[in-house]
Amino acid sequence: MMSIEAFTDESWLLPATALLGLCIGSFLNVVIHRLPLMLQQQWRAQCRQVLAVPPAAEDIEEAMPALNLAQPRSHCPVCRQTLGVADLIPLLGFLRRRGRCRHCGAAISWRYPLVEAGTALLSVVVVAAYGATLPSLALLVFVWFLMALALIDAEHLLLPDDLTLPLLWLGLLANSLAWLVPLHAALYGAVAGYLLLWVVSRVFRRLTGKDGIGEGDLKLLAALGAWLGWQALPLIIVLASLLGSLTGLVLIFFHQRDRHAAIPFGPFLAVAGCAALLGGEQLQLALFRFLQ
Repeated sequence: MMSIEAFTDESWLLPATALLGLCIGSFLNVVIHRLPLMLQQQWRAQCRQVLAVPPAAEDIEEAMPALNLAQPRSHCPVCRQTLGVADLIPLLGFLRRRGRCRHCGAAISWRYPLVEAGTALLSVVVVAAYGATLPSLALLVFVWFLMALALIDAEHLLLPDDLTLPLLWLGLLANSLAWLVPLHAALYGAVAGYLLLWVVSRVFRRLTGKDGIGEGDLKLLAALGAWLGWQALPLIIVLASLLGSLTGLVLIFFHQRDRHAAIPFGPFLAVAGCAALLGGEQLQLALFRFLQ
């Protein structure tokens, strides 16, 4: 848990963590924007290969070079002008341009500075709670993955294997050294996390004939179990379900959203996972008292 000493000792630690979080947040913005596009290109190319359909000359996306996280360089999505080094400074670049492209004046999404600031804040909270330790460094990677997964799922209803599976294996690797929980608790957590939602999804499909939970959600909960152990799974599931239900009700009543429309579950799992990491014991006690 957090302590006053965590903030007063090693005064350089938290400012350095905040700076690192800003830089990582800038990179996460690239991942959040490009990874779904990269996967779409791969899937489209695979479909054309299987069906033996040549790329259409008028298909602009197929004519584009393959995307990756490094190329092409960051640019304005409207005018396509490459951004300068000063434009890419986390937070300051956005403020310097007053939220607009300096070439064409197009508005820049507020998601970019919010992700940078949110990643910095979350990183500081983790380091304040766990100190300058190797487990703390591993947990920074954990919350950075969750940030990217939550926002990709919120926008695309997609939890890529490229993120969920490495997150799962990293959790087992970290706990092979018992950094958070014993290895057996991490292993049972990974298995139980996947199986719990797998059973729920199969029951839901049998009752309704529809898919209610995506495969990515199963893998994400397995990854959370691998990091936090099987003991954290009930709290994570309850918190994520409550957050999802409340969000769905708000969207239905205030935004006239179709109650049958899909709502991504990944962001709620990610938030619940962070909550279990940073305040699991207190949240479990509060939940137990609430249910009494």
